[in-house]
Amino acid sequence: MYAAVGAVCPGLVVAAAVALPASWLGALFPTVGGAVSGIVAGAGVGVVLRRILAPRHSERLRPGFTTAGRHVLQASIVLLGAGLPLGDVLRVGAGSLPVMLGTLAVALGGAWLVGRLLGIDPETRLLIGVGTGICGASAIAAVTAVVNAAQARVAYAMGTIFTFNIAAVLLFPPLGHLLGLSQEAFGLWSGTAINDTSSVVAAAYAYGTPAAAYAVVVKLTRSLMIVPICVILQIWQSRRRRAGREAAPGRGVWGAFPLFIVGFLAASAVATLGVVPASWQSAISATSTFMITMSLAGIGLSLNPSQIRDAGPRPMLLGAVLWIGVGGTAIGLQALTGRL
Repeated sequence: MYAAVGAVCPGLVVAAAVALPASWLGALFPTVGGAVSGIVAGAGVGVVLRRILAPRHSERLRPGFTTAGRHVLQASIVLLGAGLPLGDVLRVGAGSLPVMLGTLAVALGGAWLVGRLLGIDPETRLLIGVGTGICGASAIAAVTAVVNAAQARVAYAMGTIFTFNIAAVLLFPPLGHLLGLSQEAFGLWSGTAINDTSSVVAAAYAYGTPAAAYAVVVKLTRSLMIVPICVILQIWQSRRRRAGREAAPGRGVWGAFPLFIVGFLAASAVATLGVVPASWQSAISATSTFMITMSLAGIGLSLNPSQIRDAGPRPMLLGAVLWIGVGGTAIGLQALTGRL
């Protein structure tokens, strides 16, 4: 246990150190926000660290960066649930379903059709499709656990998804202002049209705290789509194995399911019961915001630019088509359902 804590501490300290000035910049320039400042500052500091540190020292920081980018982010979202009563969560989730299901259909259908036209292998098409339609890297990890996708294809998909995560963080807030979206409308749009949870949070916080709270609930509801997709894939894999065309089973659905969703719902249920005093809400919000900035700093610090280069042009083109298609579909469905 102590060894594990010692392994993550150096990287966590660096991520927190980057998050402090990033939070200050976010408060100074609220249009940019601390989340965006954190990921940009982290990426810059990461490049510098890799140049000035020996490889072995640089690698010692990576476990802490990974912990910040994954577990600190998940903890911040659980904490955010303490300020969102469960009734509001269920209302937002139910209200977002038409847009969510429509964008998921466009992502999966587009990945199959456009990916075939571009000559991309089925595994890469599937991974980019679920990554775009559900929740980025988490969905890719879950599907990889079920279908045993080749690591090279996982890397291509991750690089592609990451590229459009960064594009979304930078482009969605100004586009939202250009379209005149309300905080709730932007939260629904970003929660259904941006890939990874971290990027949804970064873009939504740059737009405003109400948009971020709404977007997180929409995004977590969208993440639940991992379960039926993986169940369908597991059944398909089982049939292939029985037919003698697939040798090794995956790890299954629940091993990759993001359990922080359960934590968020539990915290929301506690908020519904009135256990959390109203006087604590400001401190909870400030702590959650700093943790989000720290987690995005960790993601930026661990960024490897070669991952984007290795994705190649065709997966990147597929990712671009799906990203634009999903974003446009989300706006169109919001207009049709009166959610703009």
